[in-house]
Amino acid sequence: MLLYLLRRILYAVPIALAVSVVCFMLVHISPGDPINALISPDAPAEVVAAVRSQYGLDKPLPTQYFMWLSQVVTGNFGNSLASGQPVLGEIMKAMNNTFILSVIAALTGFFVGCVLGSISALHRGTWIDKAGSTIAASGVSLPHYWLGMVLVVLFSVLLNWLPALGAGSSGSEQWVWDWEHIQYLILPAITLSVIPMGIVTRAVRGVIVDILHQDFVTTLRGKGLTPARIGLHVIKNAAPSLLAIMGLQLGYLMGGSILVETVFSWPGTGLLLNGAIFQRDIPVLQGTILLLALVFVLINLIVDLMQTTLDPRIKRS
Repeated sequence: MLLYLLRRILYAVPIALAVSVVCFMLVHISPGDPINALISPDAPAEVVAAVRSQYGLDKPLPTQYFMWLSQVVTGNFGNSLASGQPVLGEIMKAMNNTFILSVIAALTGFFVGCVLGSISALHRGTWIDKAGSTIAASGVSLPHYWLGMVLVVLFSVLLNWLPALGAGSSGSEQWVWDWEHIQYLILPAITLSVIPMGIVTRAVRGVIVDILHQDFVTTLRGKGLTPARIGLHVIKNAAPSLLAIMGLQLGYLMGGSILVETVFSWPGTGLLLNGAIFQRDIPVLQGTILLLALVFVLINLIVDLMQTTLDPRIKRS
């Protein structure tokens, strides 16, 4: 198991380096000049040149990349061009809020998806199965931002049940697990959970239907096992595949919540990225994208290890 872990970590290193190159290049090939976030466009040429030299923007891109990478590996992501604050501090505050939102949304989507998928699989071909498939298709098809705005209009404007914006009346840096703060989490979490719910529902249905038609299930039935015991064997065989799907969805939620966080003004990495894009804040863009990508790689590594624990055949293959 230790050798397998080391091998998977070694595989993740070149992926992380490739991600760093992509993050660096995507920001630099996008239109606009980051200097405009620091000084006026009418500033004298010598002032512009001095600022470029100060931030290393006058050097060739490969040199800028290696300078940036050498600082990143030591935990120094530089300072924000817009606020002047350390980038890592801003990212960690935002990532904490995104992690809270993503985990709650993921657990909600996974639970509802597993329940709907299992019910659909056990009633395959009936109206219950069609209803479950319709709900799953609707969840995958609905745009995040549109659903978020509908929920805000319904539950915040018309019914006045839940707050529409922010992460709490006391500020995002003082998150507490009490009702005052949790009510700010409900609408964005529901909005973010809809797509993984639909994907997990379809995946669970497909996997369970496939397993129920395998020979070992027929053998278990012939031996007289109760439906509950058979269900345990089905879950055990379905767990590795479903675990991979759920791990990917959690990674997508961590990095793909920019529209939802913008709609609800949730102070996470999505909202941070949105502001950095408009301000051309390159250090914040690079640092946020890189850390989110590394989190995605880490989640996949953890899922691989959990799959191996659940099914040793994966390691042997």
